[in-house]
Amino acid sequence: MLKRTFLTLCAASAFAMANAQTQYTIAADKVKAHIQPTMYGIFFEDINLAADGGVYAELVKNRSFEFNMPLMGWKEQKKDGGDGRTEVINRAVERPENAHFIKSYITSDAGFYGFSNEGFRGGMGVKEGEEYSFSVIAKQEGDTYVKLNIELHGDNGDIIGKAELMPTDKEWNRYSVKFKSSATTPKAQLYVWMSGKGVIDLDMISLFPEHTWKNRPGGLRADLVQRLADLKPGFLRFPGGCIVEGRELNNRYQWKKTIGPVDKRENIINRWNTEFKHRPAPDYYQTFGLGFMEYFMTAEDIGASPLPILNCGMACEFNTGELVPLDKLDPYVQDALDLIEFANGDASTKWGKLRTDLGHPAPFNLKMIGVGNEQWGPQYIDRWKIFTKAIKTKYPDVKIVSALGPSPEGKEFDLLNKTFRSLGADILDEHYYAPAKWFRDNARRYDNYDRKGPKIFAGEYAAQSVSTVNPDNKNNWECALSEAAFMTGLERNADVVNMASYAPLFAHVEGWQWTPNLIWFDNLKSYATPNYYVQQLFSINKGTDVVPLTLNNEAVAGQNDSYATASLDKNTNELVIKFVNTSTSAQNVSFKITGSKGYQKQATVTTLKAESKDAENSLTAPTAVSPVESTIDISGNTLKLAVEPYSFKIVRLKNK
Repeated sequence: MLKRTFLTLCAASAFAMANAQTQYTIAADKVKAHIQPTMYGIFFEDINLAADGGVYAELVKNRSFEFNMPLMGWKEQKKDGGDGRTEVINRAVERPENAHFIKSYITSDAGFYGFSNEGFRGGMGVKEGEEYSFSVIAKQEGDTYVKLNIELHGDNGDIIGKAELMPTDKEWNRYSVKFKSSATTPKAQLYVWMSGKGVIDLDMISLFPEHTWKNRPGGLRADLVQRLADLKPGFLRFPGGCIVEGRELNNRYQWKKTIGPVDKRENIINRWNTEFKHRPAPDYYQTFGLGFMEYFMTAEDIGASPLPILNCGMACEFNTGELVPLDKLDPYVQDALDLIEFANGDASTKWGKLRTDLGHPAPFNLKMIGVGNEQWGPQYIDRWKIFTKAIKTKYPDVKIVSALGPSPEGKEFDLLNKTFRSLGADILDEHYYAPAKWFRDNARRYDNYDRKGPKIFAGEYAAQSVSTVNPDNKNNWECALSEAAFMTGLERNADVVNMASYAPLFAHVEGWQWTPNLIWFDNLKSYATPNYYVQQLFSINKGTDVVPLTLNNEAVAGQNDSYATASLDKNTNELVIKFVNTSTSAQNVSFKITGSKGYQKQATVTTLKAESKDAENSLTAPTAVSPVESTIDISGNTLKLAVEPYSFKIVRLKNK
């Protein structure tokens, strides 16, 4: 009898615990902080084949023969008795920015001689019915004319698209032709056949889909830019992080070499080409077809404020750490001043006129610029002072983003944090690549930051499932959920934190160097990770003003393994609640809302969850972890909510 009573009491206790309700309080009439439009944005870097072979829609690898091995990606071909030879010509004296072209000698009257191009990661992604634009810069030599026959070969060798082209000039000229593909394949190859005895010079051999983002010729991959637009980002940071610095200064990013005609943009080796021995990428170069003009236009297209980051006279300190002497820094500083003029100047200015001549007379409304990427040490402070003085003297309203090094703590971080605060810095850029637990444990990181000091840019962050720079890191649900927990702390402290962006952004499934990443893609398709959906849900539900959401008069930052924040959206007249449950148990919670005249009887609920912390999305299961919409009834000013284990919920309540 005693045993039965004991078991009954235990069962009753367990039932009561399972059905216990934790009550939170939301003071809807007490605005704590204004949420900046820039709160959630995008960090772009050309790593993992993000640009060439990725969002830049060019299908030809090494189109201008500027790789260290000028014919890398190309293979000589002959058929039907055709014959010939090809020379790589170096014209560096007259064209240093595009030193190489090929001269082909067609030595047989019959058949065809030419080249095939393998594309990126073993092929070109082409779609049935899609129109493709082939172009080449060419000139004929001698008294005979060489004809070009263009073919697309499918992965089984079948011809799935073809066209003919006859260059006619004895001087360099651009020629183009369009044709359609009759099949879909991720691994097509381009064949350029030459026929007719003679000599022809070729450069900038290119193939683009007609359907690019905004259908711009020679533009960006539409599906990947759409992923960015769907984030509704407040800013676009470009051209990246370490890519800005370069392994050495001579392969740093130089924005002036990335604008204007694409054949005049100097190609360089990508610094991620040799960075990781476990992921070699000897064919990873930068054509800069995606250059600063394209970055600015993309930011404008997707409604994001542009945030360019410029080299401050320092190469990557993880690599060579090369420094420009302080008395030789003027060209670097001038690049920053000229960039602001390029973005904002009118046609009466040198660089504003260039932007106008490139087809964009309206200014890009640049409001902020980054000086250096992930620098540290006194040498960075010395250069920062010179940049800051010059920029603020000419453009006092432009905000400067200042690096605090690669880690969120330690002596390097402390030195920069203390120094830049004492010097009145505008925005401090903090980076954190850490275990998932770190993100949960640091949800209160900004609760006690100086409200009158510099604003914070959470410029690069991602939870690491194994360890930083480990190739086995996964974009799993535990990492994404932990980032959501951390982001409630960013939003709760929106009076200090004005900007945040996950990093890196893109990764080719066959060409990555770093994991984890926000968006994965192959030559045809892409998928959003659980981390992407967390970022997206925070961005499209950020609201305009933070209001207190508390448990026992404390911010909700780990109690019961829960994290939460609330905001008003004055644009839609709604209250927005974000609630993260990182525990293994379901929770029944309620929110007592004060300071409101009441809400409509139904609220919308968005749920992002997974049964397992190890859950991931993939190309074959792209929405395994993705948002689900529902509704919930409201009783007066009290909202009751059942929250599943391992889940992130957003509730939007409409005022009466």
